[in-house]
Amino acid sequence: MRTKKHVRVNGVLADFSDIVQGSDELMLVFDETDFPVRTVAFGDKNLVRVLYEDEHLIIVNKPENMKTHGNSDGDIALVNHVAAFCNSPVFVVHRLDFETSGAILFAKNQFVLPILDAMLRERQIHRTYHALCAGHFQQAQFVIKKNIGTDRHDKKRRIIVAQGGQTAVTNVRVLKPFPSESLVACQLDTGRTHQIRVHLASLGHAILGDSLYRGRKSSRLMLHAKHLELTQPFTNKKIRVTADSESFEQALSPRKQRQTRG
Repeated sequence: MRTKKHVRVNGVLADFSDIVQGSDELMLVFDETDFPVRTVAFGDKNLVRVLYEDEHLIIVNKPENMKTHGNSDGDIALVNHVAAFCNSPVFVVHRLDFETSGAILFAKNQFVLPILDAMLRERQIHRTYHALCAGHFQQAQFVIKKNIGTDRHDKKRRIIVAQGGQTAVTNVRVLKPFPSESLVACQLDTGRTHQIRVHLASLGHAILGDSLYRGRKSSRLMLHAKHLELTQPFTNKKIRVTADSESFEQALSPRKQRQTRG
Protein backbone atom coordinates (compact mmCIF):
# COMPACT_ATOMS: atom_id res chain seq x y z
CA MET A 1 0.00 0.00 0.00
CA ARG A 2 2.92 2.30 0.73
CA THR A 3 4.48 1.59 -2.67
CA LYS A 4 1.17 2.13 -4.42
CA LYS A 5 0.63 5.41 -2.51
CA HIS A 6 -2.69 4.12 -1.19
CA VAL A 7 -2.50 5.67 2.27
CA ARG A 8 -3.65 9.22 2.96
CA VAL A 9 -3.84 11.27 6.15
CA ASN A 10 -6.44 14.04 6.19
CA GLY A 11 -6.70 13.72 2.41
CA VAL A 12 -2.96 14.14 1.83
CA LEU A 13 -0.59 11.40 0.66
CA ALA A 14 0.96 9.94 3.81
CA ASP A 15 4.58 10.48 4.73
CA PHE A 16 5.40 7.34 6.71
CA SER A 17 7.84 9.25 8.95
CA ASP A 18 5.02 11.45 10.28
CA ILE A 19 3.42 10.83 13.66
CA VAL A 20 -0.33 10.18 13.47
CA GLN A 21 -2.46 12.26 15.82
CA GLY A 22 -5.66 11.13 17.54
CA SER A 23 -7.84 13.46 15.50
CA ASP A 24 -6.36 12.51 12.11
CA GLU A 25 -8.45 10.74 9.50
CA LEU A 26 -6.69 7.89 7.73
CA MET A 27 -7.88 6.67 4.35
CA LEU A 28 -6.71 3.29 3.03
CA VAL A 29 -7.37 2.55 -0.63
CA PHE A 30 -7.71 -1.13 -1.58
CA ASP A 31 -7.59 -2.53 -5.08
CA GLU A 32 -8.08 -5.96 -6.63
CA THR A 33 -4.53 -7.08 -5.80
CA ASP A 34 -5.29 -6.48 -2.10
CA PHE A 35 -8.75 -8.06 -2.13
CA PRO A 36 -9.72 -9.86 -5.36
CA VAL A 37 -13.27 -9.22 -6.52
CA ARG A 38 -15.53 -12.08 -5.51
CA THR A 39 -18.73 -13.08 -7.23
CA VAL A 40 -21.52 -14.80 -5.32
CA ALA A 41 -24.79 -16.11 -6.68
CA PHE A 42 -27.65 -14.13 -5.20
CA GLY A 43 -30.42 -15.96 -3.39
CA ASP A 44 -33.75 -14.64 -2.11
CA LYS A 45 -33.42 -11.44 -0.08
CA ASN A 46 -36.94 -11.94 1.30
CA LEU A 47 -35.66 -14.90 3.36
CA VAL A 48 -33.31 -12.65 5.36
CA ARG A 49 -34.30 -11.52 8.87
CA VAL A 50 -31.88 -8.76 9.92
CA LEU A 51 -31.04 -8.35 13.61
CA TYR A 52 -28.32 -5.71 13.13
CA GLU A 53 -26.59 -4.05 10.20
CA ASP A 54 -24.00 -1.33 9.63
CA GLU A 55 -21.44 -0.43 6.97
CA HIS A 56 -19.13 -3.34 7.83
CA LEU A 57 -21.16 -6.21 9.25
CA ILE A 58 -24.61 -7.76 9.34
CA ILE A 59 -26.21 -10.15 11.84
CA VAL A 60 -29.22 -12.16 10.70
CA ASN A 61 -31.58 -14.73 12.20
CA LYS A 62 -30.96 -18.03 10.44
CA PRO A 63 -33.93 -20.42 10.15
CA GLU A 64 -33.47 -24.09 10.96
CA ASN A 65 -32.81 -26.53 8.10
CA MET A 66 -30.83 -24.08 5.99
CA LYS A 67 -27.12 -24.25 5.16
CA THR A 68 -24.89 -21.37 6.22
CA HIS A 69 -22.91 -21.72 3.00
CA GLY A 70 -23.00 -24.11 0.08
CA ASN A 71 -20.73 -27.14 -0.13
CA SER A 72 -20.41 -26.99 -3.90
CA ASP A 73 -20.97 -24.67 -6.84
CA GLY A 74 -24.67 -24.13 -7.42
CA ASP A 75 -25.64 -24.62 -3.77
CA ILE A 76 -27.84 -21.75 -2.60
CA ALA A 77 -27.52 -21.13 1.13
CA LEU A 78 -27.96 -18.37 3.71
CA VAL A 79 -24.82 -16.55 2.56
CA ASN A 80 -26.40 -16.21 -0.90
CA HIS A 81 -29.64 -14.84 0.52
CA VAL A 82 -27.72 -12.30 2.65
CA ALA A 83 -25.65 -11.31 -0.39
CA ALA A 84 -28.89 -10.64 -2.28
CA PHE A 85 -30.15 -8.52 0.62
CA CYS A 86 -26.91 -6.49 0.71
CA ASN A 87 -26.61 -6.46 -3.10
CA SER A 88 -22.95 -7.50 -2.77
CA PRO A 89 -20.94 -10.52 -1.61
CA VAL A 90 -20.76 -11.16 2.14
CA PHE A 91 -18.33 -13.34 4.08
CA VAL A 92 -19.00 -15.99 6.72
CA VAL A 93 -17.44 -15.19 10.12
CA HIS A 94 -18.81 -18.25 11.90
CA ARG A 95 -21.29 -20.90 10.87
CA LEU A 96 -24.35 -22.62 12.28
CA ASP A 97 -25.21 -26.24 11.57
CA PHE A 98 -27.89 -26.91 8.95
CA GLU A 99 -30.39 -27.89 11.68
CA THR A 100 -29.55 -25.00 14.04
CA SER A 101 -31.37 -21.66 13.98
CA GLY A 102 -30.48 -18.24 15.35
CA ALA A 103 -28.09 -15.29 15.28
CA ILE A 104 -25.20 -15.49 12.81
CA LEU A 105 -22.62 -12.88 11.83
CA PHE A 106 -21.38 -11.99 8.34
CA ALA A 107 -18.70 -9.51 7.24
CA LYS A 108 -19.76 -7.12 4.50
CA ASN A 109 -16.23 -6.60 3.16
CA GLN A 110 -12.89 -8.39 3.09
CA PHE A 111 -11.17 -5.71 5.18
CA VAL A 112 -13.22 -6.32 8.32
CA LEU A 113 -13.29 -10.12 7.89
CA PRO A 114 -9.85 -10.91 9.42
CA ILE A 115 -10.58 -8.46 12.24
CA LEU A 116 -13.79 -10.30 13.11
CA ASP A 117 -11.99 -13.64 12.72
CA ALA A 118 -9.39 -12.49 15.26
CA MET A 119 -12.11 -11.28 17.64
CA LEU A 120 -13.75 -14.70 17.43
CA ARG A 121 -10.47 -16.49 18.20
CA GLU A 122 -9.79 -14.15 21.11
CA ARG A 123 -13.29 -14.72 22.57
CA GLN A 124 -14.40 -11.14 21.99
CA ILE A 125 -17.54 -12.33 20.20
CA HIS A 126 -19.90 -14.01 22.63
CA ARG A 127 -22.49 -16.53 21.44
CA THR A 128 -25.17 -17.96 23.71
CA TYR A 129 -27.30 -20.90 22.58
CA HIS A 130 -30.50 -22.31 24.06
CA ALA A 131 -30.88 -26.09 23.94
CA LEU A 132 -33.56 -28.49 25.12
CA CYS A 133 -31.85 -31.69 26.18
CA ALA A 134 -32.78 -35.00 27.75
CA GLY A 135 -32.76 -35.50 31.50
CA HIS A 136 -31.73 -33.33 34.45
CA PHE A 137 -28.42 -31.97 35.73
CA GLN A 138 -27.09 -32.11 39.27
CA GLN A 139 -25.48 -28.67 38.97
CA ALA A 140 -27.17 -25.45 37.91
CA GLN A 141 -24.00 -24.23 36.21
CA PHE A 142 -20.89 -26.04 35.00
CA VAL A 143 -18.20 -26.16 32.30
CA ILE A 144 -17.58 -29.00 29.82
CA LYS A 145 -13.94 -29.31 28.74
CA LYS A 146 -13.55 -32.26 26.38
CA ASN A 147 -11.52 -32.48 23.20
CA ILE A 148 -13.45 -33.23 20.02
CA GLY A 149 -12.30 -35.30 17.06
CA THR A 150 -13.82 -36.79 13.91
CA ASP A 151 -15.47 -40.20 14.06
CA ARG A 152 -13.38 -42.32 11.67
CA HIS A 153 -16.39 -44.57 11.02
CA ASP A 154 -18.69 -41.66 10.09
CA LYS A 155 -17.25 -38.38 8.80
CA LYS A 156 -20.50 -36.56 9.60
CA ARG A 157 -20.12 -37.27 13.32
CA ARG A 158 -17.78 -35.82 15.93
CA ILE A 159 -16.68 -37.69 19.04
CA ILE A 160 -15.00 -37.00 22.37
CA VAL A 161 -11.33 -38.05 22.26
CA ALA A 162 -8.96 -38.65 25.17
CA GLN A 163 -5.92 -37.67 23.12
CA GLY A 164 -5.51 -35.32 20.16
CA GLY A 165 -8.54 -33.67 18.61
CA GLN A 166 -9.42 -30.03 19.13
CA THR A 167 -9.77 -28.29 22.48
CA ALA A 168 -13.44 -27.52 23.17
CA VAL A 169 -14.96 -25.61 26.08
CA THR A 170 -18.71 -25.11 26.65
CA ASN A 171 -20.20 -23.19 29.59
CA VAL A 172 -23.62 -24.56 30.56
CA ARG A 173 -26.33 -22.99 32.71
CA VAL A 174 -29.68 -24.64 33.45
CA LEU A 175 -32.54 -22.25 32.63
CA LYS A 176 -35.59 -24.40 33.32
CA PRO A 177 -36.10 -28.06 34.26
CA PHE A 178 -39.09 -29.91 32.81
CA PRO A 179 -40.39 -33.35 33.91
CA SER A 180 -37.98 -35.28 31.68
CA GLU A 181 -35.92 -32.58 29.94
CA SER A 182 -33.94 -29.43 30.71
CA LEU A 183 -33.69 -26.10 28.92
CA VAL A 184 -30.08 -24.90 29.12
CA ALA A 185 -28.03 -21.93 27.96
CA CYS A 186 -24.63 -22.75 26.47
CA GLN A 187 -21.89 -20.20 25.86
CA LEU A 188 -18.94 -21.19 23.70
CA ASP A 189 -15.30 -20.48 24.48
CA THR A 190 -14.41 -22.39 21.30
CA GLY A 191 -16.32 -23.02 18.11
CA ARG A 192 -15.88 -26.63 17.06
CA THR A 193 -18.17 -28.45 14.65
CA HIS A 194 -21.19 -29.87 16.54
CA GLN A 195 -19.55 -28.76 19.82
CA ILE A 196 -22.68 -28.29 21.97
CA ARG A 197 -24.36 -31.36 20.49
CA VAL A 198 -21.34 -33.59 21.16
CA HIS A 199 -20.62 -32.18 24.63
CA LEU A 200 -24.18 -32.58 25.92
CA ALA A 201 -24.55 -36.03 24.36
CA SER A 202 -21.30 -37.12 26.03
CA LEU A 203 -22.93 -36.48 29.42
CA GLY A 204 -26.03 -38.49 28.50
CA HIS A 205 -28.06 -35.34 27.83
CA ALA A 206 -28.38 -35.30 24.05
CA ILE A 207 -30.35 -32.46 22.46
CA LEU A 208 -33.91 -33.31 21.50
CA GLY A 209 -34.43 -33.76 17.78
CA ASP A 210 -30.77 -34.63 17.21
CA SER A 211 -30.92 -37.66 14.93
CA LEU A 212 -27.11 -37.77 14.67
CA TYR A 213 -26.29 -37.91 18.40
CA ARG A 214 -29.60 -38.99 19.98
CA GLY A 215 -30.97 -41.22 17.26
CA ARG A 216 -34.46 -39.75 17.38
CA LYS A 217 -35.93 -37.30 14.91
CA SER A 218 -38.54 -34.67 15.65
CA SER A 219 -39.88 -31.54 13.99
CA ARG A 220 -36.54 -29.77 14.53
CA LEU A 221 -33.23 -29.88 16.37
CA MET A 222 -33.82 -28.06 19.66
CA LEU A 223 -30.72 -25.88 19.45
CA HIS A 224 -31.02 -22.14 18.84
CA ALA A 225 -28.39 -19.36 18.80
CA LYS A 226 -30.27 -16.95 21.08
CA HIS A 227 -27.81 -14.12 21.73
CA LEU A 228 -24.75 -12.67 20.00
CA GLU A 229 -22.60 -9.92 21.51
CA LEU A 230 -19.57 -8.02 20.26
CA THR A 231 -17.99 -4.57 20.14
CA GLN A 232 -17.99 -3.00 16.69
CA PRO A 233 -14.24 -2.85 15.91
CA PHE A 234 -14.28 0.62 14.30
CA THR A 235 -16.88 2.50 16.37
CA ASN A 236 -16.53 0.67 19.74
CA LYS A 237 -20.31 0.39 19.79
CA LYS A 238 -21.58 -2.44 22.00
CA ILE A 239 -23.82 -4.73 19.95
CA ARG A 240 -26.11 -7.31 21.51
CA VAL A 241 -28.83 -9.02 19.52
CA THR A 242 -31.51 -11.52 20.50
CA ALA A 243 -32.87 -13.95 17.94
CA ASP A 244 -36.33 -15.46 18.35
CA SER A 245 -37.53 -18.72 16.83
CA GLU A 246 -41.21 -19.48 16.45
CA SER A 247 -40.62 -23.21 15.84
CA PHE A 248 -38.33 -23.50 18.89
CA GLU A 249 -40.93 -21.81 21.12
CA GLN A 250 -43.72 -23.92 19.65
CA ALA A 251 -41.83 -27.08 20.58
CA LEU A 252 -41.27 -25.75 24.12
CA SER A 253 -44.86 -24.60 24.60
CA PRO A 254 -46.47 -27.97 25.54
CA ARG A 255 -43.79 -28.53 28.19
CA LYS A 256 -44.35 -25.09 29.67
CA GLN A 257 -48.11 -25.66 29.71
CA ARG A 258 -47.75 -29.02 31.47
CA GLN A 259 -45.43 -27.44 34.02
CA THR A 260 -47.89 -24.60 34.63
CA ARG A 261 -50.80 -27.04 35.15
CA GLY A 262 -48.65 -29.18 37.40
